[in-house]
Amino acid sequence: MIEVQQLQFWYPGVKEPALKGLDFSIREGEIFGFLGPSGAGKSTIQKILIGVLKPYAGSVRVMGKELREVRSDYYENIGVAFEFPNFYARFTAIENLNLFRSLYSGETEDPKNLLAMLGLEPYAHRKVADYSKGMKMRLNMCRALLNKPGLLFLDEPTSGLDPVNAKSLKELILRKKREGTTILLTTHNMSAAEELCDRVAFIVDGDIRLIDSPRELKVRQGQKEVQIEYKEDSSLKRASFDLRTIGNDPAFIQLLRSGTIETMHTQEASLEDIFVNITGRCLG
Repeated sequence: MIEVQQLQFWYPGVKEPALKGLDFSIREGEIFGFLGPSGAGKSTIQKILIGVLKPYAGSVRVMGKELREVRSDYYENIGVAFEFPNFYARFTAIENLNLFRSLYSGETEDPKNLLAMLGLEPYAHRKVADYSKGMKMRLNMCRALLNKPGLLFLDEPTSGLDPVNAKSLKELILRKKREGTTILLTTHNMSAAEELCDRVAFIVDGDIRLIDSPRELKVRQGQKEVQIEYKEDSSLKRASFDLRTIGNDPAFIQLLRSGTIETMHTQEASLEDIFVNITGRCLG
C-alpha cells in the first residue's frame, strides 16, 4: 500500500533535515504505528503521505503511484483524523458532516450511522462549539470515515478520550482493519500502539531506529522469567522462576499443587521500556 525509500524533508530556513532518509513499507490491511516523542518527525511523515508537504526528496509511493504525481482524486481514497480537529463551530455535528460529505464524488457513509457508531447520535444537532475535546475527537473520526477510505491516517486518535470512549474507538479501528482498511497511526501512547498495531517504527530526530511487531519486541527484549505471588502462613511471598526450565522445576510444581498462588506474570518488557532502551530517549 505504501512504499517509501530514502525520504528526506527540510523545513524552510532549517539546516538540519526533519526526516533523514527513511525507508519503510506498509502492507495493505495493516495497522502500522509511528512511535516517538514530540518533534521526532511523526507528523511530518504523515503530512507528506497525505500530500500536505510536497517538496520532499526520495520516493513515496502510495497505492502504486508516486505522491508527486497524484491529483485530487487521491483524496477520494484516504481518510485523515488530525490530533487537533477543525470544524465549523457554529454548525451542528450533522451539518458539518453533510458539508464534508458533499465534497466527495464517490460513495459515502450516512453521517447519522457514523455518529451512532461513535456514540454521538444524541448530540447530532448540537453546535460543535459546545462539544468537549473528546466529542470533537470522535466527530473527527466520523469525518475521516465519511468517504469509506481504503487508507486511514490517524494522529493521536485516543487523545482526550475517557477510557470507555477510547476503548470504543480502538474497537472501531480494529474493525476497520478486519474490513481491509490500511491504517497508519502516529502516537506517543505506547499502550494504544500495543493494542492496535501489527508493526511499529521507533522514530527519533527524524530517523527510524527500529521496525518490528510489538509482540516480537516484547518477547525478544523481555526477561525469560515468571514471577509468582503466593500465600504462606498468612503472608504474601514472591518467587521467580526461569521460564525456560519452569516445567521441570520442583519448587514451581509444588507451588502449583499447594493452591496458594495468587498472581503469576511473565516479565516481558513494556513497549515504552523497549523504546527507551533502544533510542535512549523518553516519550513526551
